[in-house]
Amino acid sequence: MIVDARQIEDGAELGADLCVIGAGAAGITLALEFLGEGRSVILLESGGMKPDSATQSLYKGELAHGVRQSPLHTYRERRFGGSTTIWGGRCVPFDSVDFERRPWMPESGWPLGYGDLASYYPRANLLCEAGAFAYTAAEAFPEGMRPMIEGFASRRVTTDTLERFSLPTDFGAAYGRRLAESRDVRVLLRANCTGIQSGADGAAIEYVTVATLTGRRFTVAASAFVLAVGGLETPRLLLASRDVHMDGLGNATDLVGRFYMSHISGAVGSFRPRGGASHVHHGYERDADGVYCRRRLRLADEAARELGVGNFIARLHHPAIADPVHRSGVLSALYLSRRIFSYEYGKRLRAEEEAGWAVWLGHLRNIAADPFGVAEFAFDMARRHVFARRKFPSLVVQAATGTFSVDFHAEQQPNPESRVRLCDGRDCLGMRQLHVDWRQTALDVHTVTASLSAIAEELERSGCGELVVQPGAIEDALERDGPVGGHDIGTARMGTSRRNGVVDPDCRVHDLRNLFIAGSAVFPTSGQANPTLTIVALALRLADRLKRRFEPQEVGSSRVLLTSR
Repeated sequence: MIVDARQIEDGAELGADLCVIGAGAAGITLALEFLGEGRSVILLESGGMKPDSATQSLYKGELAHGVRQSPLHTYRERRFGGSTTIWGGRCVPFDSVDFERRPWMPESGWPLGYGDLASYYPRANLLCEAGAFAYTAAEAFPEGMRPMIEGFASRRVTTDTLERFSLPTDFGAAYGRRLAESRDVRVLLRANCTGIQSGADGAAIEYVTVATLTGRRFTVAASAFVLAVGGLETPRLLLASRDVHMDGLGNATDLVGRFYMSHISGAVGSFRPRGGASHVHHGYERDADGVYCRRRLRLADEAARELGVGNFIARLHHPAIADPVHRSGVLSALYLSRRIFSYEYGKRLRAEEEAGWAVWLGHLRNIAADPFGVAEFAFDMARRHVFARRKFPSLVVQAATGTFSVDFHAEQQPNPESRVRLCDGRDCLGMRQLHVDWRQTALDVHTVTASLSAIAEELERSGCGELVVQPGAIEDALERDGPVGGHDIGTARMGTSRRNGVVDPDCRVHDLRNLFIAGSAVFPTSGQANPTLTIVALALRLADRLKRRFEPQEVGSSRVLLTSR
């Protein structure tokens, strides 16, 4: 059932076998896994079914250094479905190398391997509505798929791996009805978790405190608790819960909030294919299930080892939109309407301020030269993206100049000095806000620089064209764009003990026998992949672990559920 927490009696004491905090991709996945299991579950969600500015403002916080990072309340969604209500739908699994300890990548290595998630990825793919778990061209398109760049062949740089796209699926809209009809799961909307209370011995969590914006407060007790609130709210709640653990929950070795990672990304360079733009197929193809798929340039694992870089992929992209030299009416129309985009999607455009009227006139000339092309593009995007159930994923435009930029997406080095802390500011519920100090490293810059150089060399060697990246362009792109919004990773990392992690390989907080964390906060490394698919796979794995930990026992005539240590 789904209930508005504002209807809960003030001071009430609720109870369940399992309490999940946060109804995004991870939290809803966990709740679905307990349908029909005969165990009571309470799923707490801060927001309602629709956006609410007062609830959204609870995400506000401070940013350090004036980094060009999206304001903390602009790219995460505090409502039922979480950030799946606004995501782009890109689904990519982690690679085997992401789980390995790599000597050139400090603090790398997971305490589990790719094989530990392999059986969960196909189920995660289905929940994300991204079709079959097929992430190579040969698997997804057995009858053949167009080459990304005709004539390109390389052992150092591959084009055979794919990214697949969800509808994109809003988990709240897709699965809310199943939860509403359930007798096992109670979803409490507009229920803000404000604290996690452990027992006097500090070994287990007894209850969480909950508040509504209308002033009602109550508690939820459970045998086990799961934090599924994202990579920033997770350390916020852990650090704020200091009644017994004076430094915060799971923070005995000062790891909560450290190793804050995202992905480093940007669009740089100019690639001119030797055979002309017709020899490049950088857009999407649909598989047998109608799922949009796209090839990428990926630096092979052996090449990454030789260069000492992180995991790296790139896509061929349209030229920089801000400069009208591309002579594309479509790109110019997008540039002139850039203010209508959300901060996260439009920040690259807003970062490139025009030089003056000459730039505006250049864009207007481009539009005037191809008004019918602009109109046709607008109609096509409305048909295939705005009104389609499975949406065309992103902009694919061929510039008149026949050139492409390179849009890269790369792993970030785990850095203990990149971190989030509590600051003195408080939200309207009295909770301390976050101070976010995201940092990049010299290795981050090296990953992009060396990887793009390798791609340029392989394109030239294959006779496919020339990729030119101007000096300083990579550093400028990284400084301009900052971290990818919504990819908040590593702030409660997984480790074999509390000396090197906040949670163990089963996502249980060290030294607390019944508190677990679901989401990208536990990732020790970011990889090159968008996090959602792995978040869902890990949530499925955690659900299996939780089911095993619950041991039904008969006490008198009452059936109780205990958790093992």
